Amino acid sequence: MCTYDTEITDLEGSGKGPDGWFELTRAAVYVDHPQHAPFAHTVNIDFANPSQGPSARVAVELTEEAALALVAAIQRALANAPAGLASANAPV
Repeated sequence: MCTYDTEITDLEGSGKGPDGWFELTRAAVYVDHPQHAPFAHTVNIDFANPSQGPSARVAVELTEEAALALVAAIQRALANAPAGLASANAPV
C-alpha cells in the first residue's frame, strides 16, 4: 500500500547526474512503488535542485532494511567524526 506521504527537506550538498556534478537543495523521501528496483514497494529518495530542472536529480530506491541501515551508517559516521567537521561552516 502506498502512503502518498512525502517528507521534503531543504539541504546543502552536491549530486552527480548525467551532466556531471550539481548543487543539491532538496530531498524528498517517500514510500511507493519503485521505478527500477525489483520490489513491490521501496523507500524512495530524490535528491534534487528543482531550480535546475528535472535533470538535476539523483533518485534512490531502497528496501526498508537498506534505508534503516543507511540511516544507522550515517549516524555512526557522524558520531565518529569530530563535531562540525562536515558542517557547511567548517573551514576548508
